[in-house]
Amino acid sequence: MIKSRNARLRLVLGVLLVLAAAAACTIRLPAGSEPTAAPANDYAQGSGGVNAPSQRDKPYLVLVSIDGFRWDYIDRYPTPNLQRIASNGARAERLLPVFPTLTFPNHYSIATGLYPAHHGLTGNEFPDHSRNMWYSLKNREMVEDGGFYGGQPIWVTAETQGMVSASFFWVGTEAAVNGVSPTHWRSFSKDISGAERVDQVLRWMAQPPANRPHLYTLYFEDVDDHSHWYGPDAKENIEATGRVDAWLGRLLDGIDQLPYSEQVNIIVVSDHGQGPYLNGQTPFILGDLVDLSGMTVIEGGSYLFMHFDHDDPERAAAIAATVNNSWQHGHAYTSATAPAAWVVDGNPRFPDVMLIPEQGYAVLSSAEKAGKINAGDHGWAPESPAMHGLFIASGPNVKPGVELGPVRNIDIYPLMLSILGLDAPEYIDGDPSRLSAKLYSDGENNSK
Repeated sequence: MIKSRNARLRLVLGVLLVLAAAAACTIRLPAGSEPTAAPANDYAQGSGGVNAPSQRDKPYLVLVSIDGFRWDYIDRYPTPNLQRIASNGARAERLLPVFPTLTFPNHYSIATGLYPAHHGLTGNEFPDHSRNMWYSLKNREMVEDGGFYGGQPIWVTAETQGMVSASFFWVGTEAAVNGVSPTHWRSFSKDISGAERVDQVLRWMAQPPANRPHLYTLYFEDVDDHSHWYGPDAKENIEATGRVDAWLGRLLDGIDQLPYSEQVNIIVVSDHGQGPYLNGQTPFILGDLVDLSGMTVIEGGSYLFMHFDHDDPERAAAIAATVNNSWQHGHAYTSATAPAAWVVDGNPRFPDVMLIPEQGYAVLSSAEKAGKINAGDHGWAPESPAMHGLFIASGPNVKPGVELGPVRNIDIYPLMLSILGLDAPEYIDGDPSRLSAKLYSDGENNSK
């Protein structure tokens, strides 16, 4: 009996020692409540969940998006952790979005280095006439359909070159693009707190080198939500920026605990800014002037897109001319007349007619759509200052102390390629000379 009891005691002690050793090798998460595990979507594809030997000594990159974070919030509102990243690294005066200034097109342009005309996400909602389907960010089946997504997003670039990647939300990561998804990814849910998202990223970062992702994406929607609901200058939006900044601090503190923290780079961006509507402005009501039959209208107050049931360039030109003869505070464009800088390039997923008000003004299909007008919005022309976003970066492969003027979001992709040591795909719109050449460092002469 004594012998049996001693054997059991030795077994228990052995288990405790193993658990203690495992705990010692595990990253200690920031103080706070324990996170609730998100639904797992971890697939062994692309890299197969294992870094190729040639990739294991490469740097690490965390790409963070704060949806709707306008370029000037970092200096207007208390954001000590964003300032911490910027002061240790580099920053741009502002980040220039692509057209349209909506969430899905801009996130995917950041991820691919392509304009929407070339990657295919021409809006948050749009038709794919070749398949007789409509894409919508609200339709889970469409969001997960890889056939809508063109180009080669950075996680696919990594995975196909034998580098493990992980995403806690980013446009495109829920679909298999060219048959490949990040090794680790999550289906979007607002129910998962920012702290939980950060803690999961830190758990991924605590994996052994063979399986540890080198690329991470992380997304926060709180600032966009609150600036829509209450306005960019409202206390609720200022509080939201503070919460997101605190989550970034949680991430930075966790990274600092990693034994390989000196190899970790971080880039923080936003997809677009946010602006208020002008007090007392009267929305332009399109339906009072134009017959809206035979089309689908997608509208958001700050923009209105007309998708015809059938291709009709003459009708599009006539509608645009009618609108432009009557509208004082906006302009109607067709694919043929849109500004060259918007790079519409005849992609059939773009609207037949696009109505863009001057910043602060509104357009609606009918007066009954007044609910489309929020306290704050985006969707105005990408040249509008309120539409510009955030870009800051820090880490061993980012030259410290660099302050740039405005930069284009399609130029972030070449910088990420340089940091991760990945080969570029055959075609991108982003130009390495505009950002990567100015910020990238091999790390030998940098101090953290």
